[in-house]
Parts: sequence; C-alpha cells; structure tokens
Amino acid sequence: MVKFSNKTLDDWNELANKELKNKVSNGEQDLSWESEEGIQIKTLYTKDDLEGLEHLNTMPGFPPFVRGPKATMYSGRPWTIRQYAGFSTAKESNAFYRKALKGGQKGLSIAFDLATHRGYDSDHPRVIGDVGKAGVAIDSVEDMKVLFNEIPLDQMSVSMTMNGAVLPILASYIVAAEEQGVAMELLSGTIQNDILKEFLVRNTYIYPPESSMKIISDIIEFTSKKMPKFNSISISGYHMQEAGANQVQELAFTMADGLEYVKTAINNGLKVDDFAPRLSFFFAIGMNFFMEVSKLRAARFLWAKKMKQIFDPQNLKSLTLRTHCQTSGVSLTEKDAYNNIVRTTVEAMAAVMGGTQSLHTNSFDEAVALPTEMSSRIARNTQLILQNETSISRTVDPLAGSYYVESLTNSLIVHAEKLIDEILELGGMTKAIENGYPNKLIEESAIRKQAKIDSEEEIIVGVNKFINESEKEFDILEIDNTEVRREQISSITKIKNNRDEEKCKIVLKSLTRAAKEKKGNLLELSIAAARERATIGEISYALEKVFGRYQENLNITQGVYKKNFSDNIKIDDIKESINKFTKEKGRKPKMLVAKLGQDGHDRGAKVIASSFSDLGFDTEITKLFLTPEELIEEANNIKPDVVGISSHAAAHMTLVTDFMNLSKVNKKNYIVICGGVIPKKDINKLKNAGVAEIFGPGTNIINACYKILNLIKYGNKSNI
Repeated sequence: MVKFSNKTLDDWNELANKELKNKVSNGEQDLSWESEEGIQIKTLYTKDDLEGLEHLNTMPGFPPFVRGPKATMYSGRPWTIRQYAGFSTAKESNAFYRKALKGGQKGLSIAFDLATHRGYDSDHPRVIGDVGKAGVAIDSVEDMKVLFNEIPLDQMSVSMTMNGAVLPILASYIVAAEEQGVAMELLSGTIQNDILKEFLVRNTYIYPPESSMKIISDIIEFTSKKMPKFNSISISGYHMQEAGANQVQELAFTMADGLEYVKTAINNGLKVDDFAPRLSFFFAIGMNFFMEVSKLRAARFLWAKKMKQIFDPQNLKSLTLRTHCQTSGVSLTEKDAYNNIVRTTVEAMAAVMGGTQSLHTNSFDEAVALPTEMSSRIARNTQLILQNETSISRTVDPLAGSYYVESLTNSLIVHAEKLIDEILELGGMTKAIENGYPNKLIEESAIRKQAKIDSEEEIIVGVNKFINESEKEFDILEIDNTEVRREQISSITKIKNNRDEEKCKIVLKSLTRAAKEKKGNLLELSIAAARERATIGEISYALEKVFGRYQENLNITQGVYKKNFSDNIKIDDIKESINKFTKEKGRKPKMLVAKLGQDGHDRGAKVIASSFSDLGFDTEITKLFLTPEELIEEANNIKPDVVGISSHAAAHMTLVTDFMNLSKVNKKNYIVICGGVIPKKDINKLKNAGVAEIFGPGTNIINACYKILNLIKYGNKSNI
C-alpha cells in the first residue's frame, strides 16, 4: 500500500505562497473573497470547517430535512418538470401546453397576462397594451375551460402564478374542472397566493395588505378543508432575487413571509397541522452554484426550526419545506443570447443538487420576448437530459459532506436566521414591509450588483467582456396584442349576453357584502360568482368597492451606486461633465423615470433613477401603472429634460407610441428614451415614433449617462 504524508493547512499556505510567487504572506487570506451576502468565502475548506455545525449528521426524510424532504428523493421519484408558459389567448396557450406535455413535460405552470393579474377584464381602458402580452388573457370560466381543454385535471398537477386576482382565478379554475367532471378534492397543484412578496418587489397587487391577508386566510381555510391534494400557497422568494435580493435576503424574507402566513391562518381559527403540510415554496436559482445549492438545504433547516420553535406542530409534514425552483430570469442576457442555454443548465443543476421538488428552466430568448416553441423545447430538454443521461438523480443529496457546501449551508443558516429574527422583532413581515425595511435592503443590493457589472468587477460573458461583435438575430415570439384584445372583448360580450344577469348581480352583491361585513369565505363566494359567469374583473371589482385599490409610491435610493462603483476615474469623469452642465445652465439635468401599463417590475426603473441621481442628475420617478395620458400630465408638471420609460412586459409598442403621439398633440419636446426588454425589431419602429434612444438589458449605466447628457446638451429631439 502506497502511503502519503499528511499535510496541514500551514503546509498548504506555504505552497500557495510559492505558487503566488511570494507576492502575499498568506495564500488563504489573499485568495478569499466576500460574497454579495456578506459571507467570507475561503479558497480552501477542510474538515475543521465542520466543527460544531448543528445541521450535520441528519438523514433525508427526517427533521430538519437538510438533505431533502423525502427519504429516497429522486431515486424514488424524479423532480417534476414544470415549464412556466402562457401567452395570447387561452386557445393558443392550450395548444402550446398539449405539445409540451407530449414532449415530456410533467406539470403545467400557468403564466397570466398583466391585465388578469391586476384584476381587470380585457376590455378595461387601462390594459390596452397589456392583454395577452406577458401571459395568457383570462376573463372568465369560459376562457379557463378552453385553457385546459383535453387536459385531464384529475391527472395533471397545475401551478398558477397568481396573487392579485387570486380569488377569481382559483374560483374559475375550480369551476372549469367541475364542468370537466373533476371534483375539487381531486385537483392537485399550487396557487401562488403570496401577496406579501408583491408588496415587497413585484407589485402585481390589487388590494391593501390587510385585506389581501384576509383573502389568503380564506383560501388556506377553504383548500385545507375541501382540496386535500392542493397547495394553498406558494411562498415565493423567486421575485425577490429577480428584484435584486442576494441569497441571504431571499432566504430570510421568504421564510419570514411563510411564518407570517402561518400566524395569520392560526389567528383566523385554523390549526397549524390542518394547513401547514400543504404549504410550498418557490426560489430563484442564480449563477452562484454552490450558494444556491446551500440555500435550498439551509431553507429546509430554517423552516423546520422556526416552525417548531414558534408553532410547535405535531405533524412532521408541517415542518417540511417543499419547493419549486426556477432558473434566474435576471441572469439571462439580451446580448449573445445563446449563452443563456449554458447559464440555464448550470442553474438547473444547482436546483437539482439542492433538492428541489419541481423545476422550471428558462428559455434562452426570454431576455427579449416570450419563448418560442423551439427555445421552450431546448429548456425542457435540459431537464430531461439531467434526469435521463447524467445519473444525478440516483444519489440522494450528492454534495452532502462537502466541506465547502456544509460550511456554506451553515453560513446561510446563521446569516438568514439573524435577518429573520430582525423581521420578527419588527412585528413580522407585514409590519416590516410597511416601514420599508426589507424593500430598502433589496433595492440597495440591486444597485450594488449593477455598479459591479458596470465597473467590470463582475464579469458577464458577452455583455461587459468577451463581446460577440458578429451576433446574429434569432426568431422571437410575436403577439398581436390588438387582435388578442379584440377576441377577448368579443368573448366577454358573448358571456354577458348569455348569462342570467340577475343571478350574477346577486352573487356579486353577496361577495361585496361579505367583504364589508367580514363574514363568509371569500373563495367560496367567488366560486359561486364564477358559476354564474361573473368575469375576473367583476369579481375583483366587487371586492375593490370595499377594500379599495392599493397604490405604492416609489422612492429613490441614494449613495449606493457611486459607493460601490470600483472605477473612480469613470465616475469622476461623468460627474465632472454633469457639473459642467449644471454651471452652464444654472440647474442639474432633469430626468423623469416612468413605468407604463400594468407591469409592476420596477427593478430597472429604480436602479436607473438611483444611479443617475448619484451621478448628478435631478431625478424623479413616477408611480406605477400609469397610462400614457397620466404620464403626459406628470411630465407637464415636472418639466424634465428627458422622460425615461422602462418596459419589461412587451407593451412598449402600444403604450410608448401612444405617449409619443400625445407629446406631439400637446406640442411637448421631451426627449424620450426607453429601456428594458425591447426586441431589436422594435427599435426602429420606436425611433420612427420619436423615441431618441433605446437602452436594452445589459446597458452600462455610465455609457448611457453620457449619451443622455449629450442628447440634452445638443438638443436631439429626434422626430418629435
């Protein structure tokens, strides 16, 4: 037997120092780095790093479930391949779903358009640009029946990403199944129903927090009694990471949201073991591979620990965190987009190594538009290859015992638990959101990230380094928004003409009365309304009469971008140019940053507003959900040099064009720029409409600032 001498960490440091050519005194110290989460990451981990870790020596299937919620994990049953999809009409989406299911997809995850999310029917004047664009338009039970035509709902697990209009959507789904011959107790799947996350980052809310929590409680109560196979809520960290949260923030705030929902349900008379086993979670999986693996392991530990500490359930399933994951949308790049296939594969592997129960893999073209059938197939096959060709699924928790992974899991537990406890001390997540604490942390994290990318401290291949100079365009999915809306309005008219109007009015009045008097289960009453063919918008408005419609004012975070920008020469140079402008004009250059339509994704708008403010611009940001008419009014009041419109949900051609036309009518010479997810084919159309400049995903903010300053200085008003 060959024997090798045992070496120590001191021996390694000595050798590392030699390899570094004696430029440092200690290899370990100089090669280590700090993650976005504030965790010190060492270059080398040893068994010494496992000393005293409380989560070690556990088994999968047993509390605290670090190694997985099931004993056999994927060796017994592989994770569910659940692709997120929906676009245009219910008929178009149904055809897409059936093809995907034939291609190996195992479950459905429904994407609804923004009009539906916000509780508006397709004929509402506020949603002209949003119908059918970023998801499928659903206005009634009849649409829902078409959506699931020839898809047996007693055999299919269906996940629905819906939070604002959660009552009418879930009610319509239940009635559609009922009329398909499937009783509600046979339905399996998940309704997201996570409104706290909407107030925190995504903004597709309808009602104020207190009223929204009442809705959630009623849904949990109804489903726990009558839908035993259905998950009443999917507590989502995904959108937090998409909004800029680091993994500690995503983990802590998601756990805190979950604890808040449990507390709410118990306060409304439910017993923890009656509903907690059906709670599920949803996480984003980004490009920091080992951090994401460890995050899922830490999440299971923290949920079991906090549930036991606070609520002491007797059913072990109440301690079990089950999760769906989705590869990161924000890591997708418009530039050199085929690189996204690799990114998605890496992220998918991290989700699987971390022990997810179901997974959605993003398509490479989703940085630009909704996925095509071809790109969706590649994304789906990524999972099929992992399941069938790699043998990954044959071993439970294959990274267990790794010095690095176990240490990182513990670091995430420690850091996240500290943040969870801070939230609990504030009175829980609802109170914390009301005072803006978690919102502020996420916004600062997003700005820090952008500063690191812009200064090339963080490399994004094909975006800020290794740029492809001969990139070719690829086909994208185009939605004729005007035609979709016409079809939806025709369908709404038909439904209203054929229903018993008196019965419909009675059930809607019952719903309003229940909201006012705080009596009765709102989901049960919504089901009754859906049976009478009340529309999504009508059911939503019946509650809005009592609850009102919530509107949040956006704030600008200052000082973070310039503080975290590592190239001081670039920062100083642009600030000098802006200072020169200020001296010449007697004022700062002024920018109004705005969102149009029902798109609540505000990360881009906030990052732009905050960074430009740091660089020396006088920057203001509008409220969300503006119409072009409302934006004109805002601009007339503020009188900016530049109006910057952020677009994320494909409504830009309708809404920006309308704004430009209104500008011409009002004889306003605002320089208009657009940013966000705008396909290349639309750039010339927008410029022909009068837009001065388009800034797509991956735009360097310093470079954009120079361009915009020159537009202001030299009076380029384009075609306005």
